[in-house]
Amino acid sequence: MKEYLLKDEWNIIEEGFIPEYNRISESVFSIGNGYMGQRANFEEKYSGESLRGTYMAGVYYPDKTRVGWWKNGYPEYFAKVLNATNWIGIDIKINNIDLDLAQCEVLEFKRVLNMKEGYLQRSFLAKMPNGHTAKVDSQRFVSMRHKELGLIKYTLTLLTTDASLQIKPYLDADVVNQDSNYEEKFWIEVEKSMHEGEAFVTAKTKKTDFHLCTGMKFQVFHNNKEIDIRTLELDSEEKEKYAALAFNLHVQPNDTLTLYKYAANVTSRDHEIDQLKKICAEALHTAYQKGFEQMIQEQAEAWAAIWEHSDISIQGDVDAQQAIRFNIFQLNQTYTGEDERLNIGPKGFTGEKYGGSTYWDTEAYCLAFYLATAEPQVAKNLLVYRYKHLPKAIENAQKLGFKNGAALYPMVTINGEECHNEWEITFEEIHRNGAIARAIFDYIRYTGDQEYLVDYGLEVLIGISRFWSQRVHFSQARQKYVMHGVTGPNEYENNINNNWYTNTMAQWTLRYTTEAINWVKNQAPQKYAEILEKTHFKESAETARWQEIANNLHFPYSEELGVFLQQDDYLDKEQLTVDQLDPKERPINQNWSWDRILRSCFIKQADTLQGIYVFEDRFDLETIRRNFDFYEPRTVHESSLSPCVHAILAAKLGRKEKAYEMYLRTSRLDLDDYNNDTEDGCHITSMAGTWMAIVQGFGGMRIKNDLLSFEPFIPTQWDAYAFKILFRGHLLNIQILKDKIVIGNQSPKTITVLIHGEENQVEGNSQIEVALS
Repeated sequence: MKEYLLKDEWNIIEEGFIPEYNRISESVFSIGNGYMGQRANFEEKYSGESLRGTYMAGVYYPDKTRVGWWKNGYPEYFAKVLNATNWIGIDIKINNIDLDLAQCEVLEFKRVLNMKEGYLQRSFLAKMPNGHTAKVDSQRFVSMRHKELGLIKYTLTLLTTDASLQIKPYLDADVVNQDSNYEEKFWIEVEKSMHEGEAFVTAKTKKTDFHLCTGMKFQVFHNNKEIDIRTLELDSEEKEKYAALAFNLHVQPNDTLTLYKYAANVTSRDHEIDQLKKICAEALHTAYQKGFEQMIQEQAEAWAAIWEHSDISIQGDVDAQQAIRFNIFQLNQTYTGEDERLNIGPKGFTGEKYGGSTYWDTEAYCLAFYLATAEPQVAKNLLVYRYKHLPKAIENAQKLGFKNGAALYPMVTINGEECHNEWEITFEEIHRNGAIARAIFDYIRYTGDQEYLVDYGLEVLIGISRFWSQRVHFSQARQKYVMHGVTGPNEYENNINNNWYTNTMAQWTLRYTTEAINWVKNQAPQKYAEILEKTHFKESAETARWQEIANNLHFPYSEELGVFLQQDDYLDKEQLTVDQLDPKERPINQNWSWDRILRSCFIKQADTLQGIYVFEDRFDLETIRRNFDFYEPRTVHESSLSPCVHAILAAKLGRKEKAYEMYLRTSRLDLDDYNNDTEDGCHITSMAGTWMAIVQGFGGMRIKNDLLSFEPFIPTQWDAYAFKILFRGHLLNIQILKDKIVIGNQSPKTITVLIHGEENQVEGNSQIEVALS
């Protein structure tokens, strides 16, 4: 752990510059707006360790995979969301020496991510090698109101003798991804131009032919008085994919120079290629006319609206409060739900690991957050994304030998095509199919939108169920259907047989699809007939096989221990617990060979417990307890997705301290760099699990018989906490105090909720209080 960030309820604060932590901070202090994102790189030159990163949602490159490409069915490429044009750059020279914190004595340094209003602020005092001392204050944001705009206010004060300054704002599309094969660059210049204080660089990607036009415009103030740019002698500098406009000023000690830099990023995903520069210029004009101060006020207003329905407040525990707001902030600036072509990458806009592509994390973890904190269309678009990729999912299955419309959704994708390059993940971690099916069920259960089955859901369910029916085989020895050669959520086990979680998801999907078929057939017979024809579905024969499989699927179980076994023969492994590990060997994925990990009993993340979490209504508390007490001590939590599930189950069992421990681990995973990997980017999708740990764990929120249900408790470390829930047209404010729960209905219509199993009516624009059991 690296606890170098200060604790604050609404801000992430770094005081003092620690170069070896800089890449961690670049991840943590990232900003985004669902359309683009920017790591917290410095505007001025920095020659120290850094991962410069600007990312445009949906702009990707199919980088050829370096392993496995000779195997039949293996993905030919790994999709990468590309490092795009650096729009924040402002080079500073003082008497011809670069202002570069790696070459300076940093006397003071502070970086602040203001989560309440959505901007990044940085200030420093630095003594340069030539003896000059410079003070800098910078502030920047990407607009939540105007998605294509990013703005910077950069203020420089020289504290020593007079000097000549060179200020050079620039655009640089000559960038490279950290993990590109052989240092390959993915952008080709199309054009660049500079005139009247504006600059534009247009580049396109190789192969995928995405075009990105980036433009900049700036204002200059000297001692708060604007300088007419036409009076400056602007020095144009052009290189490949690079455009800069430099100017020189002579300043006296304590003079203040402020540069406002306005930038726009416009892509061919949204506009015709021949219109990009025109639209980019119009966006710049909007920013310039409004000005920085008006636009940052608009930014604060936009974030106030977001926090109004997604905030969680905690009294008495600043660590926990800061952490949950950081997680919610990152989720909201990663995905806004406005574009159904987009999804959520595990690192969002904060780094390049995982390629920025979509994993099963979206359905298994993120959907619940967006269902409860945004309008239904936001979550619906996540599912529509999968529906539109159904043809590709069928194609993915065909490549592996499956037939007749069987669909295998990719483990990793950006366009529906599988692009992951590890065999044990790509072909064996097939439980992702079940997560997508379950997401359809969860969406409908939460919103009541049964029509989703008619318009989208049933076709997806049929494709997935066809896959499960072909993926199993009948074992004569067991007289059961079995599923061999899989990898469950615990990726520290590969090529295993009968993973309990995977089999459970398959069985449930087969049964739910049959129920969905009957509902659509009865409620929308004409649409059902169209689906039959489109999918060539043989209802009687296919559903009969599904029922046969579901009723006779094998599930590993230990009679002696009374627990569901993670897979066949799990107990054959040497049974150790995490407390027996040498702390110096943690995390094991950074200290052990892969061979040693695979042979161990240690579990990367919730696996069997993941299934118990999803289907908790099937099990009594004693069954949950036995499985939790067996698996939790064997789990090393080296996946960011793990602690939240354990927190929810611990809360269900009344293990308040364990639930709180797991909550802190998941919520502060990046802030405290638990797993020594935040420098690669923040764990965006697991952040939704942090929200789940509070709302579903401590708050005990579930959907029961179409009603919101709460069985809350309050951690002993907290005085009170509160969260907001959007549910079927209602906005509820749930407050849990030491002795009571208060539910406020901020909508005009009455709603019925369950509290400790009892129905309570909350009239419109009113609140109720119920004793906390």
